Amino acid sequence: MFAAALRPASFAARAALKPARTAAVRLISSTAARHSDVPTPQIYGEGAKAGQVPTDENQSTGLERLQVLGAIEGVEIFDSKPLDASRIGTLADPIKVFSTEPLRVIGCTGSPADSHELLWMNLTREKNRRCPECGSVYTLDFQGEEHAHEHHH
Repeated sequence: MFAAALRPASFAARAALKPARTAAVRLISSTAARHSDVPTPQIYGEGAKAGQVPTDENQSTGLERLQVLGAIEGVEIFDSKPLDASRIGTLADPIKVFSTEPLRVIGCTGSPADSHELLWMNLTREKNRRCPECGSVYTLDFQGEEHAHEHHH
């Protein structure tokens, strides 16, 4: 700050006379979503009426709304069933974890169940994961589309 105060006035004057740089402006109407014919799904509630307390059906949005609507229809949206804890997975016979995505977060509590603290692990198609606490091995049973998440622009 002190160096800026000592700078000659001519440098400051030249900087003030330079034209300001204009930022590149991109029109919202030129985006791909605007030009596509596919409407975006509206996953939000209508809200509560005036003077009423909103319910989950009224105010939930996004994934929470999907889960609430699924519960109303009797459909379990997220797979929250526990993994097979009746045995310890080995390298020769790992515990298979169903997934429609190439990556899934799993939690291990040991075998028998709850024999150690819950440990979270990222499970991918490329590599089996071994629990550092109990040694159980898990593999991803990928059932999704092979190239579903590869976006080419």
